[in-house]
Amino acid sequence: MNKRPSLTLSQKCKILLACGKYTLIGILSSVLGLTLLITGIFLHDAFTYNDDLPDIPLSSFQLGGERGGPKNLPLAGHFFRDGEDEERRDLSKKERLVIVGGGWGAVSLLNTLSKGAYQVVLVAPETFTTFTPLLPSAAVGTVHIHSLIEPLRKVISRLRGYFVQGKAVDLVMNEKLLEVETPLPNGGKQSIYIPYDKLVIAVGSCSATHGVPGIEHCLQLKTISDAQAIRRRLLDNFEMASLPTTTREERDRLLSFVICGGGPTGIETAAEIYDLCQEDIVKYYPKLVRAKVSIHVIQSRSHILNTYAEDISKYAEEKFRRDRVHLITDARVSSVTPNQVVYTTREPHTGERIENEIATNFVLCTTGISMNPFTQRVSDLLPNQVHQKAIVVDPHLRVVGAPQGSVYAVGDCATIQTNIMGHILEYVDAADKNNDGKIDYEEWEDMVEHIKKTFPSAKEHVLKARELFEEYDYDRDSSLGLNDLAELLQSIGRKLTSLPATAQVASQQGKYLGLKLSKLAKESSILGLSPNDILPEVHEDAVAEPFEYKHLGSLAYIGNAAVFDMGKDWNFMGGLVAMYAWRSIYWSELVSSRSRALLMFDWIIRGIWGRDLSKL
Repeated sequence: MNKRPSLTLSQKCKILLACGKYTLIGILSSVLGLTLLITGIFLHDAFTYNDDLPDIPLSSFQLGGERGGPKNLPLAGHFFRDGEDEERRDLSKKERLVIVGGGWGAVSLLNTLSKGAYQVVLVAPETFTTFTPLLPSAAVGTVHIHSLIEPLRKVISRLRGYFVQGKAVDLVMNEKLLEVETPLPNGGKQSIYIPYDKLVIAVGSCSATHGVPGIEHCLQLKTISDAQAIRRRLLDNFEMASLPTTTREERDRLLSFVICGGGPTGIETAAEIYDLCQEDIVKYYPKLVRAKVSIHVIQSRSHILNTYAEDISKYAEEKFRRDRVHLITDARVSSVTPNQVVYTTREPHTGERIENEIATNFVLCTTGISMNPFTQRVSDLLPNQVHQKAIVVDPHLRVVGAPQGSVYAVGDCATIQTNIMGHILEYVDAADKNNDGKIDYEEWEDMVEHIKKTFPSAKEHVLKARELFEEYDYDRDSSLGLNDLAELLQSIGRKLTSLPATAQVASQQGKYLGLKLSKLAKESSILGLSPNDILPEVHEDAVAEPFEYKHLGSLAYIGNAAVFDMGKDWNFMGGLVAMYAWRSIYWSELVSSRSRALLMFDWIIRGIWGRDLSKL
């Protein structure tokens, strides 16, 4: 057995000196870094404040002297900051772009719009935009609400734009005036007119009631206020259930959580409540409380996450069954009271509807959307608007029936028209080269290209152009008459579906419109047009192709696991790896680096110290 050679005294001294040297370097580096950090903070604080503010001249218009419009309301034709510097004075002479709403569509538009293209005015009832996909996490305290919001004034500052806190209530299209209800110091409201050259409606949607009696007893989850209300209700229920004086029946009711709707929002909320119970409630509340918790998901379809691939739905259902989350499928909520939910299921053998009840003090409704009041008002103003849930826009996102090139709509409040039949004369005029009133195959091929350009969503339905042509060429004369063509276009139109009301759609529409409006401003500048001049619609169509939605995949959190439906038969589902992938995607989609830093800290704090169980 070989012995390790012993070190000489000089060698030991050299090793000790080397260790001491590197330790000293480490200590000095740490001290230097800390010193630089403190110095940086000191310098920031020393030079942050500027008391030398210039005098800003105010015009009579800025002091509220001008009124107008059908209701003779104050006109916000000018803003206090118009004269602050040369850049703002130049912007005040450009076309005014007014954006109504502060959600995904509006923020994406603001982030892609070219700086200096327009004088931008943003109108929204809240002073912040919300990262809605993580609202279920905020509702149980996994993340803090301040990590999900970004001040709209910061978002619009890049464009040197203006923010008006208020609610859009009416529109005077012939005078290009937007009526906005703004708050007063005494708690009242006042209405003003904001003139516009171009208007973008991005107000989102409201939750649908589906005519269910007692829906007012349900909680919603669309806003920060909704998440705060859910958090308060959850903690109240756990505190009351922990009291020794609470009866067994009342405890069961308090600890019964019902979610109506098996879509992503409902499923993620159910998963977050389960996580809260497993990770925090079990530690800090009586074990009896955790043992009595029951989570119910009522879904009207046969599967949860029914818009996802079938294997994803089954994976999520199996995960919930293991977690003892009660899934009630093929069921419809018939009424809600402060103490219970009544729903019906179908008896498998007879098909008879059976009424069931769940005693509960917590009902969350996540099913369906309805029109925002302002969207409804705009729809009522235009004769061609017949959709029940949104404003109909053309494939260029222009509001159908509104003055040419002046009003656009994006997001949940808009739906792209699918009526191909309404363009039949336009298609025939463009394709019928010999004016014989019939369309031969070569002309049909030209028409197919035209259809693809005006209705991008129809591309997959006209891929087999030859087969379609032969199917509707009933008399086999190698041509289509007007009746044959009308029947063909109707069959294609029936296959077109509206885009889902998701953040992904709103974001893509906002980016598209931001780029398009930037191009329009550049074209107007080249042609030397004034703000009141309008580019012809045909010219506007040439500036940008119609909007085409590209589905980037759907994802959902299901409790220490996540699922991804990427389309085209490519799916991903699993435990921790999938969950961290889900976190990474949402983290990267946040509006600013500030929000990303806050969210990262929230996840670290939750992992080390758990959720905050205090009710504010």
